[in-house]
Amino acid sequence: MRTESRAITIVGGGLAGALLAILLARRGWSVDVFERRGDPRVEGYAGGRSINLALAERGLHALRQAGADEAVMRQAVMMRGRFVHPLQGTPGLQRYGRDDSEVIWSINRGELNIVLLQIAESHGARLHFDHRLERVDFVDHVAHFRRHDDDVAHPFESLVGADGAGSTLRAEMARVLPLGERTEWLDHGYKELEIPPDAHGGFRIEPNALHIWPRGHYMCIALPNDERTFTVTLFLPHTGPWPSFETVPDADAAQALFERDFPDALPLIPDLRKDYQANPVGNLATLYLDRWHIAGKAVLLGDAAHAMVPFHGQGMNCAFEDCVALAGHLERAPSRSAAFAGFEAQRKPDAEAIQRMALENYIEMRDKVDDAGYLLQRELELALQARHPDRFVPHYAMVSFMRIPYSQALHRSEVQRVILEDATRGLDSLDGVDWAAADAAVLAKLEPLHT
Repeated sequence: MRTESRAITIVGGGLAGALLAILLARRGWSVDVFERRGDPRVEGYAGGRSINLALAERGLHALRQAGADEAVMRQAVMMRGRFVHPLQGTPGLQRYGRDDSEVIWSINRGELNIVLLQIAESHGARLHFDHRLERVDFVDHVAHFRRHDDDVAHPFESLVGADGAGSTLRAEMARVLPLGERTEWLDHGYKELEIPPDAHGGFRIEPNALHIWPRGHYMCIALPNDERTFTVTLFLPHTGPWPSFETVPDADAAQALFERDFPDALPLIPDLRKDYQANPVGNLATLYLDRWHIAGKAVLLGDAAHAMVPFHGQGMNCAFEDCVALAGHLERAPSRSAAFAGFEAQRKPDAEAIQRMALENYIEMRDKVDDAGYLLQRELELALQARHPDRFVPHYAMVSFMRIPYSQALHRSEVQRVILEDATRGLDSLDGVDWAAADAAVLAKLEPLHT
């Protein structure tokens, strides 16, 4: 019988792997992290997609647990809300929360990863770069990594898969035990562009916002960076009538698209033609698994367990919550097997809830944020929050500014959506709202929310 030590091997040195390494190393665990890429502190960041990350309270809480929040926040740019650019009409800011205490933060993925790796190493975690996982012997507890032309055999107590949506560890686990894996591909993709600084080195547009150009079944967004640029992401259907990536295949077509549908964004992106031609179309998918672990031998977290589309900005925040939860279970549970099972039981319903909310938020961002009915419901949402602050908390606030379980936020959001739809049906302003009926519905259907 194997005697469990306080040693753990993390596959993947990205955001979740690095954060988990900090949380465990700080608690006295012996931590090895194996990353297939080179050391970004030496070679520069060579990540995949670079869509900026939206850091919210869930992620911030995890960074506080790791003592990493101050170093990270030095690079963050506040986003107060969505700055909506309609095709017709006046652009304007739709706040996420009530004031500047309820905001999210734009952060560069590469800079964040480097900060976390540095802190993990400072607490004694051993970082192994240029090590690509090739196969796992779960009987003898040996993981085999490829380093250049060498096979590196690493004995392990337990493996944690933090190696992303294309997880090699997940594939190795599935050879031993079916995980019930299924991937649902979104029929939309994305392409990255950039808004550079202005002639004086400053931001070209309002920096403290997530900019959205909603156009029905497609959209463009822009997130600020601390170097005064914006990372721009164009989302289009892969195929179908114009515009889709199939019908906008090159720089000429992109120029025509922006002239017609994003005329105010066009002068902000001087390298539109070059970037459009050079940057690949990215794919978006939701990954579902029936199980995340094999006894006490291996467990998956973050994108390796539950990759989601990026439209709620919660992928990283959810992964960071996973790290805090797994570290807690490893500390409290009587065995690795119990820790992994408890972690999965706790987090799986919440991961499935935010995956669903992320898909729903794409429709909201591209189609509803400039819709009169949606804006009226948003106005009522804030009014009911003011009238019932302990019961009626807006959907976005529950997800981004609180740490209640995602599954609870989803359930309450569905109840609240019905209340909002009933109260605004047939109205074009709040003047006609039956406040007595709305208040009664809130009191009857929503228990006080204890955080």
